[in-house]
Amino acid sequence: MSNIYQFEAELLEGGTQSLSEYQGKVILIVNTASKCGFTPQFHGLEAVYEKYKDQGLVVLGFPCNQFGGQDPGTNEEIGAFCQRNYGVSFPMFAKVDVKGPESHAIFRYLTRETKGFINRNIKWNFTKFLIGRDGQILGRYAPTTKPESLEADIEKALASA
Repeated sequence: MSNIYQFEAELLEGGTQSLSEYQGKVILIVNTASKCGFTPQFHGLEAVYEKYKDQGLVVLGFPCNQFGGQDPGTNEEIGAFCQRNYGVSFPMFAKVDVKGPESHAIFRYLTRETKGFINRNIKWNFTKFLIGRDGQILGRYAPTTKPESLEADIEKALASA
């Protein structure tokens, strides 16, 4: 795989979405959880999305229950929680694994192409990947990195042709 557009994933509300639908956009991919200490980052993710979506940013949320069982709900429950508590309007996908043998192909690609603090594995919820308009990975950010602190990198990516 040479870029992110070659993957597809199931949407939270059902149906499959090809990431090629986002070709030409700057993409911020995040593995999320509803019952995590970092869950309030949904506010920042939504704020960044609202601020830059008209310039070509899309945030893609992928719920994951692999870290402390912090997203145990159904896809429907997760969607309702995100909308009700954080006003999430960016695309959310069905719950996936982001590490191990059953990890989703998107996350196998992202972790193979980037390195975390110690190794390539995703260590916790709210790990973020910034993808340029050409589908190439521009950066990987730790769960502790707040979405609003990515604005300079997002602006730089949006300015690239």
